Amino acid sequence: MKKILVMNGPNLNMLGIREKGVYGTKTLGDINAFITEKAKDWDVELEFYQSNHEGAMIDKLHEAFGKKDGIILNAGAYTHYSYALRDAISSISIPCVEVHLSDIHAREEFRHVSVIKEVCIAQICGRGEQGYVDALALLMEDKFEDQ
Repeated sequence: MKKILVMNGPNLNMLGIREKGVYGTKTLGDINAFITEKAKDWDVELEFYQSNHEGAMIDKLHEAFGKKDGIILNAGAYTHYSYALRDAISSISIPCVEVHLSDIHAREEFRHVSVIKEVCIAQICGRGEQGYVDALALLMEDKFEDQ
């Protein structure tokens, strides 16, 4: 059984309330339930985590070392400037997929840059909640087990 951490960063706890035209009306709880439902046929244990605090996210990544087989990460705004988060991902050697509900490349220019992209095995943008499931499918492939 693979153990996957699904991690969401700042302001994602406000999904369903904030910027509905960009992020939709589903809450983070709705999205987590969607992922859980789609994953029911896989041999996977999911852990969901959300924090608005960069240090807490880094601590959670460190805690995953040796305990998780993969990470699905929507780092929110930290995507664009958190070299500390980038270094944490790099230091734990766990396959990590970067996910964004919206297409960051079609939004404001500052959102086009991802400082974590190079330390992740893939970046999935603009697929809404399905992007998390796509990331999970990618992590379930055996080719990422020994990274």
